[in-house]
Amino acid sequence: MDRGTMPGGLLDKRSILERLHRTPPLIEGVVDLDTQLQPNGVDLTLRAVERCTSGGAFDFSNASRRPAEREPAPFDSDGAARLAPGSYVVTFNEIVHMPSDLAALGRTRSSLLRSGVALHTGVWDAGYTGRSESLLVVYNPHGCVLQRDARILQLVFFRLERDVTEGYRGIFRGENL
Repeated sequence: MDRGTMPGGLLDKRSILERLHRTPPLIEGVVDLDTQLQPNGVDLTLRAVERCTSGGAFDFSNASRRPAEREPAPFDSDGAARLAPGSYVVTFNEIVHMPSDLAALGRTRSSLLRSGVALHTGVWDAGYTGRSESLLVVYNPHGCVLQRDARILQLVFFRLERDVTEGYRGIFRGENL
């Protein structure tokens, strides 16, 4: 088997680019493809930042699930969100369409990590479609400034050994569309 078609592997730039031209595209709404397309993933950019204003509640069956309430952390006239230390929920600009043969993981861009800022993410399951959200934590006691459209996360894609027969069907399918 050719290494370029090996199941279970990490997609490279050429494979990602090919999937960006399918219908639906792997990712749509990219701000600048030449800048965002990386050797092993695609950088996702900042659309919105929100602060949690309440606690959440979770259980096994989701019968009592109650995500935290949130309020926008506004961008100033320069397009910057000035964030104090703490946790925030960020929404990305790009819409992700996960096909049945891929899953993805998001990793904080190293420039944020080097400044005391991290993103915590779930898994982008096969079958998921949406404009994703992630948890951003500002650990730096001096805070940080994030510009609208800043590249903050690299999404990396993995081929599955087999296509899933039933993709993601949870409540976040189609989120923020």
